[in-house]
Amino acid sequence: MTDRLFSLEGRTALVTGGSRGIGRMIAAGFIERGAKVYISSRKADACNATAAALSADGRTCISLPQDISTIEGSEALADELARREPKLDILVNNAGAAWLAEFGAFPEKGWDKVVDLNLKSPFFLTQALHGLLKSAASAERPAKVINIASIDGLRPNPQETYSYHASKAGLVHLTRRMAARLIQDNICVTGIAPGAFVSEMNIDARDHGSELASRIPARRIGRDEDMQGAAIYLASRAGDYAVGITVAVDGGVTYASLSV
Repeated sequence: MTDRLFSLEGRTALVTGGSRGIGRMIAAGFIERGAKVYISSRKADACNATAAALSADGRTCISLPQDISTIEGSEALADELARREPKLDILVNNAGAAWLAEFGAFPEKGWDKVVDLNLKSPFFLTQALHGLLKSAASAERPAKVINIASIDGLRPNPQETYSYHASKAGLVHLTRRMAARLIQDNICVTGIAPGAFVSEMNIDARDHGSELASRIPARRIGRDEDMQGAAIYLASRAGDYAVGITVAVDGGVTYASLSV
């Protein structure tokens, strides 16, 4: 029963920002559960290398490099996927960026770059892939869209990453609004709000893991399996009745207290 609930056999997925960090974790987890996975990222060499590494042992991971920070880029990625696949079962909107600067010096480019990629691109890529998602979807087996937000979209942290906080909070609410519309097409839209996982974006987790772990109720940094478990749940039959939710995967930072 559990094998069927959490199986992704026969499903096709696209993970943006899939060449490294959380995107790579999710792509690897999907492949392990039997999915055919396309990964996309702005840097072609990194995307190609990750796809080759994840395709070991007869599994399938395909590189589709593309900058999706513009609507044109999102449409180009959707068009390329449509040339290869008649349908898309799972879309993971993971590509993202951050910008750190003091309030008085925060630049417009630090706002536009982050908000465009973190908030605008998930909407317009999903819009561009709507037809492929509908082709895969049915009441018995919905298609899935999983937006990767952040716990910074659920509560602020001390870092002055203004556009990042705003974009991820917006993505949490956008997830709810998209879910209300797309469930009409048998497409379940949900989100994941990661906490501390080692990645190029999360420098604290990468370089100061022990110190950061001491401030997390679970007393550790997130592991690949923690992210993979949440993503597989939402992508598989197990998550078919989850609509519009955003799951915090953060060791208790958002909803638990160290004093408990």
